[in-house]
Amino acid sequence: MIRVLIADDSAFMRKVLSDVFNKEPDFEVVGTAADGKETVERVKLLKPDLLTLDVNMPVMDGINALAIIMREQPTPTVMISSLTQKGTDATVKALGLGAVDFISKKGGSISRVDDIEDEILAKCRAAAKANVRNIGTRPKPPVMRRVELPIKSGLQLNEIKQQETTPGVFAKRQNPLLQRKEKAAAAKPAAVTFNGAGKKKLVAIGTSTGGPQALQKVITRLPANLPCGVVVVQHMPAGFTKSLADRLNQISAIAVKEAENDEVIEPGHVYIAPGNYHMRISSTGSARKIVLGQDPPVGNHRPAVNVMYDSVAPIGRDLVAVIMTGMGCDGCEGMKKIKAGGGYSIAQNEETSVVYGMPKAVVDAGLADEIRPLEDIAKAIVDAVNK
Repeated sequence: MIRVLIADDSAFMRKVLSDVFNKEPDFEVVGTAADGKETVERVKLLKPDLLTLDVNMPVMDGINALAIIMREQPTPTVMISSLTQKGTDATVKALGLGAVDFISKKGGSISRVDDIEDEILAKCRAAAKANVRNIGTRPKPPVMRRVELPIKSGLQLNEIKQQETTPGVFAKRQNPLLQRKEKAAAAKPAAVTFNGAGKKKLVAIGTSTGGPQALQKVITRLPANLPCGVVVVQHMPAGFTKSLADRLNQISAIAVKEAENDEVIEPGHVYIAPGNYHMRISSTGSARKIVLGQDPPVGNHRPAVNVMYDSVAPIGRDLVAVIMTGMGCDGCEGMKKIKAGGGYSIAQNEETSVVYGMPKAVVDAGLADEIRPLEDIAKAIVDAVNK
């Protein structure tokens, strides 16, 4: 039985989602919440197996609530998101904080769920099995220290200016936990000394469920002077991959962007396949280019990891292929061709995978040269590029 808590500021939406779950024998709605603060309290009290969380809520929004929940009571969470740019950006941020998946409000509302009821149930069943308690190291709570204040002190000019720019009592403040996470993620890795062989290499990363958070932990640790390019397939719909690329670019030393058709792959750049497009890599002389296409989905995915892996397998010994957290087995067939061609493979381990599906398929098939925890994958990539 999957015990689910529904958090949404709309009473109607809470009723709609409750009805969806209550019709299923394997779900039990254990409670609802109307704002972010109430959500945090009820997660701690009820300890649900699954949380559906609206992005936009009063008192405390879904992003700030999620940050607290993932720190204090990690819970598999599916975000309820609008398809607006603001909603898309917020959803990508939530996935980076540890949300397992998301459901898009088509037309800004999911009050009619006939078309997506199966999607809701499938994603929620999968998310409830996700491993969200072993993803990286959770930050420790701040230690309160006593500070002796001076008895007398006049305000200096710079202090007055600081006071003038300080938000008022009723102004919205950023969650300190989010600020610490942003600051930590923005810490740029030191440059690495690479040998000449690295210029010929290409890194190809495939991931799905749990991927945005995994990519954040890996890409932010890659040095800006990486001598080769990196191509990424992350299972996401159109629109969300652009927000993901922009967000990673803001907090990484290496450049990150959504891939464009016929674009030449440059060293020190990461290219993320756009949603709803397969991404292949073609070689013309010494140059490698991105080729995007909308041919039919492969294994229900577009973009598909197998499609990208098939296209890069001819690179042979100069290819470093990485498979990370994700449901299913997309990437396994392509990895067989990569290994047959002499490529090097790195798989994420079970303990740090949100869903140990895609890496497990590769590991069980005996195709992984290395099996690494998430926090070690960036170093493994750098070392493989330098071989």
